[in-house]
Amino acid sequence: MCRSIKTLRPPYTEAVTDTDMRAAALQYVRKISGFRAPAAKNAAAFDAAVEEIAASTARLLAALEVRPPAKTSA
Repeated sequence: MCRSIKTLRPPYTEAVTDTDMRAAALQYVRKISGFRAPAAKNAAAFDAAVEEIAASTARLLAALEVRPPAKTSA
């Protein structure tokens, strides 16, 4: 779907920022809505969706239990 959205959980990304989560949310809303930038009459709904999805992303990432990478024998 949105190939420019990167995986935000470890081990793919170590340090995820609010900016990373908001960027992913923005790409998602753009894809779903079909608007790169909404008209003024839709801006509030567009921005609210981005904020809700960014917040949901933060909650999801905080709740995930990720296994540590396998230790290699050396």
